[in-house]
Amino acid sequence: MKYRIAVDTGGTFTDVVVADEKGFLTVGKSLTTLDRYYNGFKAALDNAASSLNTSGEHLIDNCEVLIYGTTRSTNAIVENKVAKTALLVTEGFPDILTYRHGGKQGVFDLAVELPDPYIPRRLTFEVPERINAEGEIELELNTNKTEEIINDLKKMDIEAVAVSLLWSISNPVHEVKVGELLKKLTPDLPFTLSHKLNPIIREFPRTSSTAMDASLKPLMQQHLRDLEEDLRGSNYKGEILISVCSGGVMHVQDVIEKPIYTVKSGPAMAPVASIAYSSADNLGDDIIVVDTGGTTFDVSLIREGQIKYSRDTWLLGEWTGHLLGLSSVDIRSVGAGGGSIAWIDSGGLLRVGPQSSGANPGPACYNQGGAEPTVTDAAVMLGYIDPEHFLGSRMKLNQEAAKKAIEKIAKPLSLSLEETADAIITLAGENMIKSIHEITVQDGVNPAECILVAGGGAAGLNIVPIAKSLGCKKILIPRTAGALSACGGQYSNVVAEFSGSYYSHTEDFDYEGVDKTLNDIKSRLTEFKNYLQSKNINEFDEEYFLSSRYLNQQWDMEIPLPVNEIKNEHQLQIVSKAFHDTHFQRYAVKEEDSIIECIDWKGRLSAILEKPTIPKISVSDKKIEKNRESEAYFNATGKVTTPVYLGERLLPGMVIKGPAIIEEPTTTVVIYPNSKAEITETRNYLIHV
Repeated sequence: MKYRIAVDTGGTFTDVVVADEKGFLTVGKSLTTLDRYYNGFKAALDNAASSLNTSGEHLIDNCEVLIYGTTRSTNAIVENKVAKTALLVTEGFPDILTYRHGGKQGVFDLAVELPDPYIPRRLTFEVPERINAEGEIELELNTNKTEEIINDLKKMDIEAVAVSLLWSISNPVHEVKVGELLKKLTPDLPFTLSHKLNPIIREFPRTSSTAMDASLKPLMQQHLRDLEEDLRGSNYKGEILISVCSGGVMHVQDVIEKPIYTVKSGPAMAPVASIAYSSADNLGDDIIVVDTGGTTFDVSLIREGQIKYSRDTWLLGEWTGHLLGLSSVDIRSVGAGGGSIAWIDSGGLLRVGPQSSGANPGPACYNQGGAEPTVTDAAVMLGYIDPEHFLGSRMKLNQEAAKKAIEKIAKPLSLSLEETADAIITLAGENMIKSIHEITVQDGVNPAECILVAGGGAAGLNIVPIAKSLGCKKILIPRTAGALSACGGQYSNVVAEFSGSYYSHTEDFDYEGVDKTLNDIKSRLTEFKNYLQSKNINEFDEEYFLSSRYLNQQWDMEIPLPVNEIKNEHQLQIVSKAFHDTHFQRYAVKEEDSIIECIDWKGRLSAILEKPTIPKISVSDKKIEKNRESEAYFNATGKVTTPVYLGERLLPGMVIKGPAIIEEPTTTVVIYPNSKAEITETRNYLIHV
């Protein structure tokens, strides 16, 4: 039997999902091993193998495709553990990363300082050169001065270089020359050129993404090469694909060249899996996707079956953090996961997160040295998680340690242990609801009209009250919810995007210039398609997009192009109508007589990979049998005797009324009072709120 393996290496747990030839998925889970990530992967794989009555070695030997996702790059940026990177910019423009878009939090508060730039000002160097917006050379590159700068970098122990020159997207000749000088003078020093990575007009996002990519190269190139070495050393002979932020996968060698694509790649896979699961159970195309891990709560949105993308993905907070700058799955994250630490602020108020206990030492109940109260500890105290049956009974939890941790904050709050634990779960939920509002309500989407798909090991603990607060009537929790992002790898495609910048507007549209830009994008897509065909991939989808805005607006909006060329007035009118309609959908206003500015153009190639089918099982008339009973605390009822069911014994058609608890090997689903769970034909859990 042949297998397909998907991996998601998080900050706390490593998830493995194994698909067999019939489409059945088996989940394995293990604590992440930060010293050597492959060890955590192998442990999770062995766990999945034991469920299949085989060995991890057998799965590796018979695996055709392995999809690997990791939070390594994201965590490196968040924790400021990236390479010491220099930034080369056009003379006179050293503060692109400092001044950003010009905005900040508390824009009228003069006491609020601009945040530190991604690359310090002292490591930013000005290159004498100048190219204008039309691509004309106004000042030739000073080669001697550039060589002096590069030689100075050698003395400063610089580990990577980012090059972002003004208007290199119109004419890259100077950036190319700087790259040649870097290769000549510092052959072992990795670097990134902005026009190759992210050819868009706006200087800040282009420079920000270039800086991130360069800073990640030493770390991620070594990480991915170690992974490949470990896999080949384990006799793996199949294809290695890497999850990327576009919600697709790329070959490992391509990602080594552009490691920034691994940032936010794990959460980007959750909506891919959600589309597959929702479609299989015919639940609709408007989906809110939430993924609750040990460290973060990630939210994404699907509208009419299409994943929402954005160039405004921030790490460490909007305006205060760092902008990814690339087109990626729009993901909003908040520090509220199973490992999020509860604490009391200086005003005596309870807080949850963003600090996390991580995998080591982990929550207090893990009994690995952690002493701070976490969301997981609260769930243990409330009776939602059985200490004897965590991770399919492979890991025993210390309930007494959880109790002692909760006591530390229960006393100053003058609450009982149960009330304190309930307050922790509730407050974590409020933080989660806020992030859902940001991606739905603020974008003109009514959450009540969407289905909520919940994944992650901790998703089932409080998703019912979250859905109730949002007005969502239905929640889908897949049986593989504990590894939702890894599941996304099973249903993903190879995705590549190529961009080009060319400004024009609808009053005097430059058909020739736009056609040349689109043809250049098409040729690059064709080149990549030919590359994939050499690897026996032959089914493709092509999409084109335009970033545009009304005349004199500050921010542009990306829309799908309804045509793949604009060569006449009729085609331009079709594009204009698409823009007006999208603008009205998002902002409830359109100005059909206004001029539209066209700024950036993009093509996306999706190479369709073979995917596992989602098997359906006939509805059963068997009687539901609970495994045992437990005491659980709910805010509405207090402590009540609650039936506990094992997920493996539940069959399609069965209905479980709350309060109840369903235990899966990698997650726990809490059915709150006045809600019920229906087992679907795909053996997933459809909760009616």
